[in-house]
Amino acid sequence: MNLLVCGGAGFIGSNFIHYMLEQYPDYRIVNFDKLTYAGNLENHRSVENDPRYAFVEGDITDLDSLNRVVAEKEITHIINFAAETHVDRSIHGGCRDFVLTNTLGVQMILDAARVNRVEKFVNVSTDEVYGSLALDDERRFTESTPIWPNMPYAAAKAGGDLMCNAYFVTHKVPVIVTHCSNNYGPYQFPEKVIPFFIFKLLKGEKVPVYGDGLNVRDWIHVKDHARALALLLRDGAPGEVYNIGADNERSNLELTKMILEIMGLGEDRIEYVTDRPGHDRRYSVDAGKIRALGWTPEYAREEFKRGLTETIEWYKNNSQWAEHLWQKKRDEMNKFQESLNRSDTQMAAAARG
Repeated sequence: MNLLVCGGAGFIGSNFIHYMLEQYPDYRIVNFDKLTYAGNLENHRSVENDPRYAFVEGDITDLDSLNRVVAEKEITHIINFAAETHVDRSIHGGCRDFVLTNTLGVQMILDAARVNRVEKFVNVSTDEVYGSLALDDERRFTESTPIWPNMPYAAAKAGGDLMCNAYFVTHKVPVIVTHCSNNYGPYQFPEKVIPFFIFKLLKGEKVPVYGDGLNVRDWIHVKDHARALALLLRDGAPGEVYNIGADNERSNLELTKMILEIMGLGEDRIEYVTDRPGHDRRYSVDAGKIRALGWTPEYAREEFKRGLTETIEWYKNNSQWAEHLWQKKRDEMNKFQESLNRSDTQMAAAARG
């Protein structure tokens, strides 16, 4: 298999590449990444000289670049992680980049897969496209649940998912869409909740919890996600959608308290803050379809504390990795924080009338 990994310098893409190189010695992998704020080539220092691995800097919205790399590298399979993913950025920082990358970018990959007759394309999406469930609702999202996103990020991802279905029906492009729950593990950009909390606590600061902290997410270890995607590249049926989740629902408050417990800290480190706009109450996916293919999470609900403990230790032992990343991306992060501050000021002024 000659595999093109779009967005392979980000959190999930990096872990996926490491997993594939470890498990499949005959595969060749091309990492195609724009290296935006969340892309980090330091994630691949250990494999950068591996003859099975190559990096190409590029943008998935550039069809000419995609076609060139697919042809030159004789790509047989594509998997796409390239996306704008941070929900707060899509709310406060404008969502143009989200639409370009998460919708138009997917369409460009679909065109490249169609023209070059790629054997299979897996588009990695999110459970957030389904919208929200009530806390007392016993249902779970299934692959037939209607898409009903509530936030700009999720809406842009849903646009890419719908393009995948259209290209499968219209052009017979062999594409699979996955909807995965919240990932955790090593190499995650430090603005995401788990590493963000870890580094704030290590600095002696409090951690912010939105609203009442009862919003629920299903947490899956990124290595389990990588295993699921590898299975779908081999055995997944084109035209299908697969939910990926670990049956590990936790409230944000429960997650926070577990992090504090593992780090030997008290609940006085929690600071409740104003809830963010459009904050979905609960996500829950039924992963029965992919389980029927033989996949089960190694870090299931009863193993979550172990996975979280390993994750905390990784960030504690790799604080220099995070500091290098912050230094390289500081200008972009400062600009984003300024946009958040402007947005908050504008909303406060509007509320005052």
